[in-house]
Amino acid sequence: MAAPKRGRSASAQSKPGRSLALILIAIVALTGGMFLSGHTTPRLGIDLAGGTSITLRAVPEAGQESAINKTNMDTAVDIMNRRVNGLGVTEAEVQTQGDANIIVNIPKGTNSKEAQDQVGTTAKLYFRPVIATEVSGGAAPTSPSPSPSGSASDKATDQSADKDKATSSQSPSGSASPTSQGRAVTDALKADPTPSASGSPSTSAPPSASGSPSGDATGNLEAQYAALDCSKPETRANAGKGAKPGDSTVACGQNSQGQWQKYILGPAEVDGTDVDKAQAVLNTTTGAGWTVTMEFTSSGTKKFAEITGKLAQNQSPQNQFAIVLDGEVVSDPYVSQALTGGNAEISGNFNQQSAESLANMLSYGALPLTFKEDSVTTVTAALGGEQLKAGLIAGAIGLALVVIYLLAYYRGLSFIAIASLLVSAALTYVIMSLLGPTIGFALNLPAVCGAIVAIGITADSFIVYFERVRDEIREGRSLRPAVERAWPRARRTILVSDFVSFLAAAVLFVVTVGKVQGFAFTLGLTTLLDVVVVFLFTKPLLTLMARRKFFASGHKWSGLDPKSLGAKPPLRRTRRPSAPVETKEA
Repeated sequence: MAAPKRGRSASAQSKPGRSLALILIAIVALTGGMFLSGHTTPRLGIDLAGGTSITLRAVPEAGQESAINKTNMDTAVDIMNRRVNGLGVTEAEVQTQGDANIIVNIPKGTNSKEAQDQVGTTAKLYFRPVIATEVSGGAAPTSPSPSPSGSASDKATDQSADKDKATSSQSPSGSASPTSQGRAVTDALKADPTPSASGSPSTSAPPSASGSPSGDATGNLEAQYAALDCSKPETRANAGKGAKPGDSTVACGQNSQGQWQKYILGPAEVDGTDVDKAQAVLNTTTGAGWTVTMEFTSSGTKKFAEITGKLAQNQSPQNQFAIVLDGEVVSDPYVSQALTGGNAEISGNFNQQSAESLANMLSYGALPLTFKEDSVTTVTAALGGEQLKAGLIAGAIGLALVVIYLLAYYRGLSFIAIASLLVSAALTYVIMSLLGPTIGFALNLPAVCGAIVAIGITADSFIVYFERVRDEIREGRSLRPAVERAWPRARRTILVSDFVSFLAAAVLFVVTVGKVQGFAFTLGLTTLLDVVVVFLFTKPLLTLMARRKFFASGHKWSGLDPKSLGAKPPLRRTRRPSAPVETKEA
């Protein structure tokens, strides 16, 4: 049984080129992907590339000054952190400062502006019935359209509805009905609402779910509505300002054509805290595309069933409810039957970004406090650039010292180690460049420190293997068998060492936040790459070099000279002395 095993081992030893070809193909493929993606440099964090720093101050509601406490502030930090990271803005820092302030640092890059807008939107989320709406600025009235989170007309549906009915109830494309122009119906509702002739307020209009305002309140709302010009930023900021949840109010929202829509809204029927979960889902079952699903709490289920039941009895636009965040309408889906299952779906021609944006607002829109934006400042990368320069100089000095040590101690073997370090560096750079657009990874100063620390970890793996080989030579073995006999023991040591490093990095990544996670992530990534390089490059390359005369003969500059290593003489078998031959005398 031993002979086949030796044959397989010899076969594996004789083809180290396969491993080298594999890692070469991987490097070429990753490098090609990097250039094809157009991201040829790693994405930088706020301390290196600059960004935006926002200071938010907590403002308690009247009579609730005690709401500013550690529990609520920590909850607000958690909500804001999930909100910005839900948009793919990684390396964002959200932390408390003092008793009533929150500092949000958003790095320059993809979606940073959107994240800044959402973090500044700190008021509570409400579901309000729509009484009337039209395009702001005196344009012809239209049925409600959503804000930037969607387009032409959202439709809220019950997720528990029968799927066959859902398919058959879709609105025909190209319908002239304003409520069906933009969004196909993907639920179990049997009929689309008929749009009203006008969205302007009228005392004779059908009542909303909670009743239209009357008397002086009606006149006041009509006056505010008539004067409301949502195309002006200062007007939008003050629209409905000071309105309580139980009051009817006016509000603004943006439709899919980029036009500002103005609304008269009834009292809030459902609070943002009644939403237990919201997420963007790609619905391939009915071909609806991206949708936003909502799950309500037990109390929210009852409230939502009641409001949708009332809205379903009205004509458009009064069969719609507005999702209002910080006084702005972010979506205004319509319904035609009560949604009682505790789950609902807003469907239409969402794309992934708009669906995820609305889902984030629904999930994280109910902050425990009201926050005022005290300041927004631009962070320059000058200081971080100087620190990066100093860090790179320190790293270069450290790398130079490692190379000098390898050359002095291992001589010819050092070129294998240096080549392995270059391969590891190339893989690290390419992967970091690809991770920026893929998962939003941003390279910050601690991450650079993690990469510098990895130089020592990688060099340590080479040293472990080289020393095992040299030990075998000291025992009197020639180079080729020494390389193969040393590998199993070196491999075990390298794997244990790298596992401990990776475990430390993983724990650090889980229990920390902010920039320290960048250090942990880089350390874990480079540790994994160390295993790949040692197995697929260092070991096969040393196997090939062992066949060359320079190394195999133990040249004094190879680093494997048996004489300088104090090798024992080769073991040789000794023959027993032959027995004396007896002779007989004649």
